[in-house]
Parts: sequence; C-alpha cells; structure tokens
Amino acid sequence: MSSTPAITLCNPSRYASESNAKTPTTPHAEFFYRTWSVAHSTLSMWKSAKNVRITYKPIEDGTSFDDLVEYEKGAKLKNVKGIDTTLGPGSYIWRGKGLLKPFTSHWEVLGWGWGEHMPDGDAERWMVIWFAKTLFTEEGIDILTDRKEGLSEKTLSDLKTQLKSMQGCDKMVALVEKKLIPVKVELPWISNDS
Repeated sequence: MSSTPAITLCNPSRYASESNAKTPTTPHAEFFYRTWSVAHSTLSMWKSAKNVRITYKPIEDGTSFDDLVEYEKGAKLKNVKGIDTTLGPGSYIWRGKGLLKPFTSHWEVLGWGWGEHMPDGDAERWMVIWFAKTLFTEEGIDILTDRKEGLSEKTLSDLKTQLKSMQGCDKMVALVEKKLIPVKVELPWISNDS
C-alpha cells in the first residue's frame, strides 16, 4: 500500500506573518478545473442543503474562470453563478453574475493535493479554501473533494489535523474546532437535466 503525500496548508494571507508564512501555490489547470463536492464547511447556509458542489471552468482571457455553485434544498436544485479573477498565487476575487453582480468575495486556496487511492485505483483530490467575510456570509473554510460521496476518513482526518495546527492562526483553529461540519451527501445528485 502506497502512502499518501504529506498535507501542507498555508494560512490565509490575512493571518500570515513572518513566522507562519508559507507561499501559496495555485493548483494547475488539469487539477483545478472540474466539479468539486463540498465535503465539510464552516458556512452555516450548508446546514440545510445537500450535495453542495462547485464547478470551475476556464474563460478564454486566462485570468478569470466561471464559478458555479449548485446545491439541493428539498427536491430542488439551486445555484449561484459568478466569475473568479486571479489576484495572485492561490488568491481570487469572486464577483456574482446577474442580480449578484454588485457583490464580491475574496477567497484563497490554502492547500491542495491527492489523498488515498480509492478502489478504482485513482487517488482522491482535495482542496481547502478560505473565504473572507461578506455582507451575506461569515468568514470560513470549505474542504472540497473530487469524489461525489465525500472524502475518505483518513484524508479528512489528516486535513483536520493540519487545520487545527495552523501556527499563529487561532481564528482558523477555532473555526475548525467549533464550526466545521460535514455537508450532507445524498446520491444521486439532482442535475439540470432531471
């Protein structure tokens, strides 16, 4: 059995200092552009939702990408559409589309990588993102996976351990300990085609 790569997470730039600064890295396109399942989150709005997923798709300009959040409430599929623009390595600004166009949100990739190998032979992909407080949402963290059914217990445990040991970032540790919850998964997902 092969071992999984070590997990390394950066503090959000808001909390970075000389003693805890790690250079964030931007996931490469092949890894990043796909549909991600939100496995765990500190965002309270996901308590009453299920099958929350985010799809990132590149836009031709090369500095922006489409951001589609879909989630199920009851038997209905709902969505939030936006465009993300790169600010720097692993750092982005989201702007809503349509009625949400006036609203923005800053978010960052704190880490990304591969976890355990699954029975199909592929390694699960994961990504941890941090988002700043906005008018409508509190500051928080999402743990994403490319697996619809969620993360393996080992990868989740390793990620939580890393999040709880972020040096000089008591706010993040408190968020994880007090607010990080699993997001309900109920397969199959409802799709626009159903």
